[in-house]
Amino acid sequence: MRKKLDKQISKSDIFSLALGAIIGWGAFVLPGDLFLSHIGLQNTIIGMSLGALIMIIIEKNYGFMLSKHAVAGGEYAFTYYSFGRHHALICAWFLGLAYISIVPLNATALSLIAKSMFPGLLEKGFLYSIAGYKVYIGEILVASLALVLFAYFNIKGVKIASALQKVMTMFLVGIVFLLLFMVLNNPEIGNDNISTYLGLSKLSIPKILKILTIAPFAYVGFDCIPQAAEELDFSPKKASKLAMLSIIVGCLIYVMLNIITAFAFTQEMILSSKIDWATGDAVELLLGKIGLYSLGISLLMAIVAGINGFYMAASRILFALSRAGAINSWFSELDKKTKTPKNATLFVMAVSLITPWFGRSVLLWVVNMASIGAVIGYLYTSIAAYKLAKKENDKTIKVTGLLGAIFSSSFCVLLLFPGLRTSLTMPSYIALVAWAILGIVFYRKQAKGYKSMKKETLDKLILNKDSKKLKNAS
Repeated sequence: MRKKLDKQISKSDIFSLALGAIIGWGAFVLPGDLFLSHIGLQNTIIGMSLGALIMIIIEKNYGFMLSKHAVAGGEYAFTYYSFGRHHALICAWFLGLAYISIVPLNATALSLIAKSMFPGLLEKGFLYSIAGYKVYIGEILVASLALVLFAYFNIKGVKIASALQKVMTMFLVGIVFLLLFMVLNNPEIGNDNISTYLGLSKLSIPKILKILTIAPFAYVGFDCIPQAAEELDFSPKKASKLAMLSIIVGCLIYVMLNIITAFAFTQEMILSSKIDWATGDAVELLLGKIGLYSLGISLLMAIVAGINGFYMAASRILFALSRAGAINSWFSELDKKTKTPKNATLFVMAVSLITPWFGRSVLLWVVNMASIGAVIGYLYTSIAAYKLAKKENDKTIKVTGLLGAIFSSSFCVLLLFPGLRTSLTMPSYIALVAWAILGIVFYRKQAKGYKSMKKETLDKLILNKDSKKLKNAS
């Protein structure tokens, strides 16, 4: 019997899920670590805006496929319908890694808040250093507590997790908008620093391309919506519009945090060793301690919203794989009371609890590689949308499908081609190869039933549709 998830997610739930997943710790630390220090304000705004436009085009393809197959697993189901079981498993394998790795990355980012606002608070019980990162038992305990807590909320029900997500996202967006309003309306704040970023001579195509390569990571989160498609209590068409809105709002928050930081510091100031957290130092300089603590609350909300959102996405793709027989049936066991994928959530928690012990440097290698997972999902979905739109003679989706495939392929080249400024680091390449090899071993040893299962059975398990109806529809 095919296991089903309950329809419990509302419009506000899905918008806060997508936006909370998009805006993580990166939006708050990248202005100093990358955007303003190495790229420049104009190039960042142009790059992030173009990145958002590309993601909206790709989302059109997601929306089209979601309207046809509103089931858990999202890209896994889309890829299965268009390319079959083997390609579907490849897509899900890399996408699952992307979602799972972002959960502990957000959890370990909690130490960033403590280091900036409460220096030394979590740096207790030094254990060892890995790749130059010092690992403390205090940081591990806090990250672990957050991981266990949000696993509990996700198991206890979608309603509880969604309610928390809405509150966190509301605080996140509200505080960032309020901080920008206060900076722009403070008569004591001049524009001497921000004016140093202006001037056409600073525009750079290579730098804009550098920003575009991180767009899949910066905006990953809108694609969490298809993972929860089976639980939506409204039409997929409306979910697609909310996904686009989440991308637009996410882009605005990225831009606003860069503008706030640019008001306080020039590029030269940020590059000096005197500034640890550029955006936090900027808000404290411009608005005092109250501003800093407000930003800290906003960052906290972004981090925990990211943990919550990717818990949901990762557990749903594992559930979909298990329901289809691609992985052990244990992963598709539902909680008897709340009908949530309990075991899949516990697995994500267990894996995530291991990673803080390796430090953020190692985790960042995996996450950089995991950006490829998101891009693979974009590529398969875009090509699937193009193929189906061609059959149905949908001219709009034919265009967006083709563009999405071109953009996704370009992201792959920029990330994977050695020697480019945008390419992965060697540790990330090694992690990518290791994950691919592990996938091959798993496929050969563990997926025998999945490989031999009749197509009619898989159609029902993955798409919840009869094979004859699918054949007629195509």
